[in-house]
Amino acid sequence: MRDAHGRHRVVITGIGWVTPLGDEIDPVWQRMLAGASAMRPTAHFDASTFPTTFSAQVGEYDPKPRLRHVECHEGIGRNTAYALGAAAAAWRSSGIDSAKGVDHERLGIYLGSGEGVIDFDNYFASNLDGWDDEAGAVDTVAWAAAAGRRMQVVREAEQEPNMPLAHLAMEFDAFGPAYNCLTACAASTQAIGEATELLRAGVVDVMIGGGAHTMIHPLGVTGFNRLTALSTRNDECTTSSRPFSIDRDGFVLGEGAGMLILETLEHARARGATMLAEVAGYGSSADAYRITDIHPEGRGPAAAMQQALDDAGLEVGDIDYISAHGTGTKENDSIETKAVKRVFGDHARRLAISSVKSMVGHLIAAAGAVELITCVLALRDQRVPPTINLNQPDPECDLDYVPNVARDMSVSVALSNSFGFGGQNDTLIVKRFEDPQRQAAP
Repeated sequence: MRDAHGRHRVVITGIGWVTPLGDEIDPVWQRMLAGASAMRPTAHFDASTFPTTFSAQVGEYDPKPRLRHVECHEGIGRNTAYALGAAAAAWRSSGIDSAKGVDHERLGIYLGSGEGVIDFDNYFASNLDGWDDEAGAVDTVAWAAAAGRRMQVVREAEQEPNMPLAHLAMEFDAFGPAYNCLTACAASTQAIGEATELLRAGVVDVMIGGGAHTMIHPLGVTGFNRLTALSTRNDECTTSSRPFSIDRDGFVLGEGAGMLILETLEHARARGATMLAEVAGYGSSADAYRITDIHPEGRGPAAAMQQALDDAGLEVGDIDYISAHGTGTKENDSIETKAVKRVFGDHARRLAISSVKSMVGHLIAAAGAVELITCVLALRDQRVPPTINLNQPDPECDLDYVPNVARDMSVSVALSNSFGFGGQNDTLIVKRFEDPQRQAAP
């Protein structure tokens, strides 16, 4: 039950998500296959004066019906709520709750998770409440009293990116390794990749891997607007996310979480788990180029994809489908296309490639995990989701991006890309699980 490198094989046994299209696996998947759009006018705050007035929001969400230790999670913010809900769904779907002999000291967590929502309104109101005109300064005692009235201290603690991690450890009694990375849009792909490495090395038996993030708040939107990274198609928001289209004008900010239960094959088999897929390969690279731009020749993304292929022991012709990073920005889509051609050569034109960001927006740190789950479902159902709003393909993006309509096709191996600001590039490869014991049986 080891791979060609002598490492433990790693399988996916549970999946869960909270997305702008919903929080149940199959209903959301069917909406994706149908080409549904989650883009709506922003409701989390008054965005009417911003260049971008819309986003892909989860809406009101309460994870408590899915949780065992509700008393541990009072006062949480959106990041933690999404992480808990998605992880609880993945945990339940894995069947691990009823498993015997799970060693909680060998149960770990690796998240790609971002900072929480910053409560600017109450922060500045507290400053004003504490202002002393005579002294010409903020009276710290008055400020503290005002802050105590206005600001939720527990919620403010979620400013730390590892708060979802801490809550997950409490919820699942995970006493093993607990890690959090915040490598921008590549974070949850990196988290799952590094979780896989811990399992391969035999450090743990089970890992909860994935990501959670929301940046739908004034600071997040302001930052991305100033970078001119967001679509400003306010009058056409439902069709605003247009990866690989000639008229794309930026990505749509989304939010949510994606979580997977990863196990060594030995552990999963011992408890009679259903193997949804196998994690075959992981690659990671840095562009070492610029903070906000991918290298124009796609050297970083190409390196990550090639590393993942090498790690999996696969050839380019073994890949059937790519879940593209596919943000809908001018630079990303054309450079990702170059990188795919650079790695896959002639096979690039035989690949099916799509971007579910066209439907759910860009979930930032959570994007990679949600997109990897779509790869698992594509392996299960032999269907790949479309890239919607692709009516005018960019001549520079001349590969098969599964425009507008989902496709029935044979999918044995899928590759998922995530590229983040700062030049972080991460790639995962998943494949249909093949049981060598069953094949060897007479």
